[in-house]
Amino acid sequence: MGIVIIALIALILGYVLRLAYAKVNAKSAEQVSGRIIKEAKMIAETKTKEALLEAKVIVDKERKDFEQEIKERKQTVQNTENRLTQREENLYKKIDTFERREKDFISKERDLFLKEQSLTSKFAEIEKIKEEEKTVLEKISGLTKEEAKKMLMSKMEQEAKQDAAILAQKLEQEVRENADKKSKEILSVAIQRVAADHVADITTSTVQITNDEIKGRVIGREGRNIRAFEQATGVDLIIDDTPEAITISAFDGVRRQIAKIALERLIADGRIHPARIEEIVEKVRKEMDQHLKEGGEQAAIDTGIPGLNMEIIKLLGKLKYRTSYGQNQLQHTLEVTWIAGAIAGELGLDVMFCKKAALLHDIGKAVDHEVEGTHHQISADIAKKYGESPKMINAILSHHEGIEAPASPEAFVIAAADAISAARPGARRESVEHYLKRLEKLEKVAKQFNGVSMAYAIQAGREVRILVEPESVNDLQAQTLAHDIAKKVEQELEYPGQIKITVIRETRAQDIAK
Repeated sequence: MGIVIIALIALILGYVLRLAYAKVNAKSAEQVSGRIIKEAKMIAETKTKEALLEAKVIVDKERKDFEQEIKERKQTVQNTENRLTQREENLYKKIDTFERREKDFISKERDLFLKEQSLTSKFAEIEKIKEEEKTVLEKISGLTKEEAKKMLMSKMEQEAKQDAAILAQKLEQEVRENADKKSKEILSVAIQRVAADHVADITTSTVQITNDEIKGRVIGREGRNIRAFEQATGVDLIIDDTPEAITISAFDGVRRQIAKIALERLIADGRIHPARIEEIVEKVRKEMDQHLKEGGEQAAIDTGIPGLNMEIIKLLGKLKYRTSYGQNQLQHTLEVTWIAGAIAGELGLDVMFCKKAALLHDIGKAVDHEVEGTHHQISADIAKKYGESPKMINAILSHHEGIEAPASPEAFVIAAADAISAARPGARRESVEHYLKRLEKLEKVAKQFNGVSMAYAIQAGREVRILVEPESVNDLQAQTLAHDIAKKVEQELEYPGQIKITVIRETRAQDIAK
């Protein structure tokens, strides 16, 4: 810094000398230079003092900053030292606590070891006493350990069964109360919404004639007319002594209807010969095909199910001429469809699915006389053939118990709707022989169980009353027996509606007064 100041002073001197030389020519160079040097020294001294003062201020500031930094670092070191000291004290305290706990643990471990030895010794004594007691008990009771264990297990098993029967009875009662209430509400709403006509349709197979002379014309010379008619229609004509009537016999309702219409037209026309018979029958058959198609389309419209395959529509039309236990099959199918839709709507299920499954559930009955197998399987095969879903096929197969387990809530709805339509009063009728066989089988199933002395089917097979031996069956077992018989009946019998199982246990005491 001093060199810079001197250089600056020299520059100033040079400049001043030049000015002095230019301005004052009269003065001598020696006087001017002396004065200039003097002024330059004064300026240099002033600048030097200012520079020294400025340097002193800078040094003082740097010294203060350094002292402040040293002070802060000392404080930081002191704080760190205090924390370390505190941690060291805490560590010593923890070590002391751990040492005390270790001593306590060793002491407790020693006590536990002594107690364990004492308990082991006592257990050994107890086992010895138990063995002695077992020996004494075996001598007193005359039973071995295994025999006593079996007797105890048998008693416990019996008590457990009784407890389970009580619990099952209670739960079953609660479930039945709730289920009956809810199901009655749903079914009542569904049936009220359907409000179908409950009339069993009986298909007639009799053609009325004005006089018995027509019978001879129908038979023809040497029976050629009746043979031609039976061959063309596939039915049997029964011409007997019944006045003013000819009976048509055929298992197929469609063929029987074709034969009936054709015979009525032939009688009305009066021209009865083989060629005319074939002509009329063929014409009626074509009309019947169109009639079946229209009937199936009307059924689809009535149930609100569009988009059915034309073959399924024709099969639906055929159901009009099919009966089951005297119940018209098409009317039954429509009724099941309406009931299933109503129940599904009450339960919040797929209404269209239920209605379609109900419409197809007995479609196999239209061809069950032509195809081998049960009507459930035939119906499922038809549905599968025309691209229905596995869920739909399951609902069709499971609408009667024992064929296939229901795989969806909608399948249960179809089964319930079918049972409602079939079981209502007057819906179906069956032959006396079939009816008696069903009652006999019902009583036979009930008699298969141990403890049953007698079984009686009453109320047209709607209830079976079972008398049990009171020594073999107690009150709780009677409830279990009723449940087991009901399950057996469900598995082995086919029947419309429900069958009530009533188990009666009666104890009689007699004495003679002399």
